[in-house]
Amino acid sequence: MTDLTSPRFDIGSTTPTTFTALHQLTRDAEDLARQSGLDVKLIELVRLRASQINGCGYCQEMHTRQALERGESALRLHELANWMESGLFADAERAALRLTESITRLSGGVPDEDYRPAAEHFDRTQLVCLVWTVSLINTYNRLAVTMMPC
Repeated sequence: MTDLTSPRFDIGSTTPTTFTALHQLTRDAEDLARQSGLDVKLIELVRLRASQINGCGYCQEMHTRQALERGESALRLHELANWMESGLFADAERAALRLTESITRLSGGVPDEDYRPAAEHFDRTQLVCLVWTVSLINTYNRLAVTMMPC
């Protein structure tokens, strides 16, 4: 019988150098994102939205907590899964969330209609930092959902 509460493996102790490098890359990417002017709340919103799509409960809990600590409202976090229909998100946030969903659901590339709005709201450095943020949370999500049994 499979234990559904214990990880299948401990990635950090099995590959400590690689896991440490991933954490450092994530810290470096967040530092650059902040330096570029990306709002810390937006960083957490895109991390949380990707985690919702990927079904990573661990990351959803962590990024919900971090978003609240960074000043995000509980109402907006509750509405995040329905951001397209919600009036609570600014145009730049909507563009970032649209790009996040496109990168996360990657099916043959990121269409111009998902990329262009983000490119209109963020400068090149911010856009690259946004892509790094989404790509890295997708990596963490995939590791986490693989480690935990269904």
